Amino acid sequence: MTDAPINPFEIVEAEVLGVPMKVFAHQPASLRQIWDSSAAHGDNVFLVFEDERITFAQAHRQVRALAHRLSTVHGVRQGDRVAIATRNYPEWAIAYWATVSLGAVAVPLNAWWTGPELAYGLTDSGSVVLFVDDERAERLEPHLAATDVRAVVLIRSERSVPNGELFVDAVLGDDPPLPSVDIAPDDDATIMYTSGTTGRPKGAVQTHRNFGAFLMNGVYRTVMAAASAPPSDTAPLPAATLLTLPLFHVGGLQSFLLPFTASGGKVVLMYKWDADQAVDLIDREQVTSLAGVPTTVFQLLEAAAAKGSELASLTGLSSGATLVPPELVRRIDEQSKSRVAPGNGYGLTETSGAAIANFGPAYVARPDSVGLPISPVIEVRIADDQGSPLPAGEVGEIWLKGPTVIKGYFNLPEATAAAFTDGWFHTGDAGRLDDEGYLYVVDRLKDVVIRGGENIYAAEVEAALYEHPDVTEAAIIGIPHPRLGEEVGAVVRVREGSTLSADDVRAHVGERLAAFKVPSQVWISGDELPRNATGKVLKRQLRESLTADH
Repeated sequence: MTDAPINPFEIVEAEVLGVPMKVFAHQPASLRQIWDSSAAHGDNVFLVFEDERITFAQAHRQVRALAHRLSTVHGVRQGDRVAIATRNYPEWAIAYWATVSLGAVAVPLNAWWTGPELAYGLTDSGSVVLFVDDERAERLEPHLAATDVRAVVLIRSERSVPNGELFVDAVLGDDPPLPSVDIAPDDDATIMYTSGTTGRPKGAVQTHRNFGAFLMNGVYRTVMAAASAPPSDTAPLPAATLLTLPLFHVGGLQSFLLPFTASGGKVVLMYKWDADQAVDLIDREQVTSLAGVPTTVFQLLEAAAAKGSELASLTGLSSGATLVPPELVRRIDEQSKSRVAPGNGYGLTETSGAAIANFGPAYVARPDSVGLPISPVIEVRIADDQGSPLPAGEVGEIWLKGPTVIKGYFNLPEATAAAFTDGWFHTGDAGRLDDEGYLYVVDRLKDVVIRGGENIYAAEVEAALYEHPDVTEAAIIGIPHPRLGEEVGAVVRVREGSTLSADDVRAHVGERLAAFKVPSQVWISGDELPRNATGKVLKRQLRESLTADH
């Protein structure tokens, strides 16, 4: 009698931090386990930056040396916080894997932050070691003495700072084994700060279980998609991605660095986003998948068309981090002649990245939906004001539950209690489900424009604006009105040379939507709209600057 084969996607009921939920029985127990397993990829190229290429074997040697130094020289122990404040350099990944392999807690800091904001992240997290590049080091210099940081590792910088050393020196020397540690699934792994578009950023505490579950979600989705795909005689290219999203964001870390590390894929990094350079890198490195905010993807498609590139290696092109206009889905499908599968992932820092996904033909058929739960361990609820489930078709707040949902906010018990109910995370997004379970995100709750008692969802009006060929960016904001309460305002960025007028914009929307949804005020600009580092339009900043006289 032989043992029954193991089902890699076996799902069991478990209690996670006091909350009963469905989990994968055989998911990785820790990030250390994931990193150890990636050593099998050996001479595969892992990281590419400009002319630099680092294999998995080289990365593992650097991680071992760095983890040994963090432990023996800087006294980093399990649970200690280690901050990373750099661009998307290869060193970011090495520092991250060295930190979490020790059982220490990685604290990715927003590279766009000012000196005081970076100092806030260091102080709030209590980080004891800082990895920092030259730009961030310059911003932080006046503030470092007031933090708990006792050692600074400088990346691509020879700046003199107290207790500083060079990264290149920290990974030299002998090749010791990784220190032996016992990491539990629900131990803290990462503190990732929310975007902070309102108030102080909050540190979202992600556990090793969160990362293992997210990885399993992605594997499950990939296997299910492959099983339903038509057979092909063409051998697939080795997995490679061009990283357009910052590694301090879940879109960069969880959605790309994590799965490509685990699978032996190649991660191509850029100093900063440049659409023309991205087209060249995709063709040179045979990039198979890429994701970015809608503006990034629109720019990529336009640059590829202008350069005559078919982006022939791409098989997947996804967008997310903000609401995705259906026009972008159509553009991807049409420009690639249905060869490239468009994708969209809906999730938040608090769900450790995408919890809902739509891709391929299903996304083309429903371009206004973010899709279905990414795996059977993710649950979605449309909740009313009391938290009770609403039926299909009704709009309420989107709640999400599952093993990728964070344990809470660092040292903020009241904020945690307000955002979580019995394991359900309150997203703050308004949405609805259809009869087949597809989720539609209609707006951020705080971005709904209420005009004379009528709810107007910004995403719907923005989607209509993006259908105009001269519109490259669009944002809908609420404009104060003495009688109606609010009216609709539109901020539109147009193509160079466009003669699009405010009246043209209103007529375009009026042909597609009800009259009360047509913007009463339109601002037309040739400049990019203000965004935070994760690509979200800073609507509050727009609203304050444009409505100062109202």
